[in-house]
Amino acid sequence: MRKRILLNLALGIGALASGADAAPLPHPLTVPRGFAIAPFVEGLPGLRFMALSPAGDLTVSRPNKGEILVLPDRNRDGRADRVVVFASGLDRPHGLAWRDGALYVAETGAILKLEDTDGDGKVDRKQVLSRDLPAGGMHWTRTLGFGPDGGLYVSAGSDCNACIEKDERRATIMRFAPDGSGRRIFAKGLRNAVGFVWHPETKALWATDNGRDWMGNDQPPDELNLVKEGAHYGWPYCWGDRHPDPDLGDPALCAKTEPPALAFQAHSAALGLAFYTGAQFPADYRGDAFVAFHGSWNRQPPTGYKVVRVRFKGGKPVSYEDFATGWLRGGEAWGRPVDVLQAPDGSLMVSDDAGGRIYRVTYPRSTR
Repeated sequence: MRKRILLNLALGIGALASGADAAPLPHPLTVPRGFAIAPFVEGLPGLRFMALSPAGDLTVSRPNKGEILVLPDRNRDGRADRVVVFASGLDRPHGLAWRDGALYVAETGAILKLEDTDGDGKVDRKQVLSRDLPAGGMHWTRTLGFGPDGGLYVSAGSDCNACIEKDERRATIMRFAPDGSGRRIFAKGLRNAVGFVWHPETKALWATDNGRDWMGNDQPPDELNLVKEGAHYGWPYCWGDRHPDPDLGDPALCAKTEPPALAFQAHSAALGLAFYTGAQFPADYRGDAFVAFHGSWNRQPPTGYKVVRVRFKGGKPVSYEDFATGWLRGGEAWGRPVDVLQAPDGSLMVSDDAGGRIYRVTYPRSTR
């Protein structure tokens, strides 16, 4: 047994405790009646954005360690069997997308293509597709995804709270060819669009965006935007429904911008976004979206630290409501949701970088 453990460590593979051996959560979490939420994996601080491998294994970025992890659940007990370090030594990897057996990764300043050609569960071929990204800065995360048109889309946040950017790539969503060439600005004025996905039916691009700071507890709102090619979404000149910014406001420019499709509570830090298409949850959830609120850092009382459900009607968001809560207790946060992802069985995965966990939300058959 000792030899096997040492071999696993040498391979970058860690066996995990079974559900019965898992430590209890610091505080209970609340989900709607009939739903259940439990850790899928824990003890891994810094977990951020997720993707599903061709085999259906959960893949997650860990920027603080420069790693990409794969978390298989081969016995399908709702918990990761082990932690596989798929790639390491990367520069703050964040956004992930699998395509044709390869993993595309957005580092803070580059787009990578990673492949495991010998099937040992670890990267052995690394290709830098592009370094045409603005590295680092105030908002250093880069998220990527392949669109219905086959293009590779990458978001890059601003380098400041409120300023006129010198680098046109900042506060945008960009489009590249799949090989990393041909960068162009798809949409701008998005201060920090960390999460974006395409609607499963309309194929329209939707993105979250974080509003600026230091305008009070309730302004400006975070946003859910319907992202159109060539459109400007306001930052830094205006916020919300074309309200001029107190420092940089320009009413003439604001009149030409796109207002948000839905406004969220200010300082919620809306990040990961996913549309629900599965069959496990009740039927009225299909077509709605889930958004992870990472939580405020300079608001009193604090806000966010939860997952919300966004109700859609006729392809448009009409309202949002709490779905998973409890990471904020007595004004102190013990977890911060980052990303949401629908698993193959229709459950919902929620990553938490502060608590070092990924949660699995289910709707057990006994409640249906």
